[in-house]
Amino acid sequence: MPDTLPHAPAARPDLSFETRMTQAGRAPLRRHGFVNPPVQRGSTVLHASCEAMDAVHQRSFEQVLTYGTAGGPTHHALEDAIAEVEGGTRCLIVGTGLAAIAVPLLAYLKAGDHCLIADSIYGPTRRLADGLIRGWGIEVEYYDPLVDEAGMEALLRSNTRVVMTESPGSHTFEVQDIPAIVRAAHRHGAKVLMDNTWGIHHFQPFQHGVDVSIQALTKYVGGHSDVLLGSVTVNTPEDWQTVRAAYVALGQFASPDDCWLALRGLRTLPVRLKQQAENGLEVARWLESRPEVARTLHPALPSHPQHGIWKRDFTGTCSLFGVVLQPRYSRQDMCALVDGLHHFGIGASWGGYESLALPTAVTRTATPLALGGQAFRLHIGLEDPADLIADLARGLDALPR
Repeated sequence: MPDTLPHAPAARPDLSFETRMTQAGRAPLRRHGFVNPPVQRGSTVLHASCEAMDAVHQRSFEQVLTYGTAGGPTHHALEDAIAEVEGGTRCLIVGTGLAAIAVPLLAYLKAGDHCLIADSIYGPTRRLADGLIRGWGIEVEYYDPLVDEAGMEALLRSNTRVVMTESPGSHTFEVQDIPAIVRAAHRHGAKVLMDNTWGIHHFQPFQHGVDVSIQALTKYVGGHSDVLLGSVTVNTPEDWQTVRAAYVALGQFASPDDCWLALRGLRTLPVRLKQQAENGLEVARWLESRPEVARTLHPALPSHPQHGIWKRDFTGTCSLFGVVLQPRYSRQDMCALVDGLHHFGIGASWGGYESLALPTAVTRTATPLALGGQAFRLHIGLEDPADLIADLARGLDALPR
C-alpha cells in the first residue's frame, strides 16, 4: 500500500448532486473489482526505511499514512466525499457531531479570547461552551440569532475570535442571516463557524463566506440511525492547518467501519433527502391547517418569519421542523399527544429513515423565546405521509376540548 493516497477525482461542477453523490470518494468509472471501496482498519503503519518514515511525517497534513489516528483510506474517501457535499477543499472526520463542534472551537480559541455563540445553538454545544470553554478562561457570550449586520458589528470586540452560528436552529428553527454575520465578523478578523447539519448541501457555506462548516454525519448522511460521526470542512489552507493541528493534538478519531457505513449512506442521500423533504412539507402544511396548532416552524413555509432569508440562501429543505400547540394546552397534554403516536419514535437525533417526535427543550440566555405554547419537534422519515398524518390526527383529536 502506498504512503500517499490520492484524492478521489473531483466531480465536474456541471454534474447534478445525485450524480456527484454516486461518484464522490471513489473512482467514478471503475470498470473492474468491487463497486465500493473496502473497509481498511489499522493502527501501526510500517515504512520501508527511517528516511521514508521521516518523509511521510513531514507531510502529515496531507492524506498520507502515518498512524491510525491520522486516518486511513476509508477515512480519506469519506473526507473527499463530504468536502464535495459542502463545496470545500478539505475535510476532517471525527467520531461524533459534538466532536466536530469541539475541534474547531478549541482550534481557534485560547484563554483571554471572546467567543460569540447563537442563542439558538444545539444544546450540547452550549454545555461545552459553558463548561470546558469557559473553564479555560475563554469568554462566551450568546447573541440573538436574528441579529443583523449592524447588531453583530456592535457585539464584536478586539478579542473576538469566533462567531458560532447554526441555521436554522435545530429546535427553534430561526434562520440566521449568515452573509450579514460573516461580513461583520470578517471586518473584525473573527472566524465564522457554522453548524450546517440542517442545510446538508442545500446551504453551501463557503459561497456565503463561512470559514468552517460542521455537520453531524450521524443524521442524513448515515441515514439509518446506526452510526455516530461528524465532519469539519474548510476551504483555505490556513484554516486547514489550524483545524488539522487541533484534530491531531486532541487524538480525534472515527472508526473506519463507521466511515464505510457513512459512505454507503451517502450513495442514497439524494433520493432519501428529496423524499423526506417532500413528506415533511406535506405533513407540515397539513399541521398548519389544524385548529390545535398555533404555529408550524418550518423555514420552507411562507408563514415562517425568516422564510425570505431561507429562500434567498437555501436551495432546498430537510424534513425536521417544529410544532407549537395553542396556548390552552399544557405540557401534560403535549406529552400525551407525543406518547400516543404509533408511527413516531420518541428520541433524539434525526435524519434517519424513521419518523421521530421530541418535546422541545430550549435554553435561552441572550434573548427570550416566546413560542406561545407547548412545542415539539418532528422528523419525518420515509413512511407514507398519509399514515403519519392519520397518526397525528388521532393524537390532535384526542386533545382536551
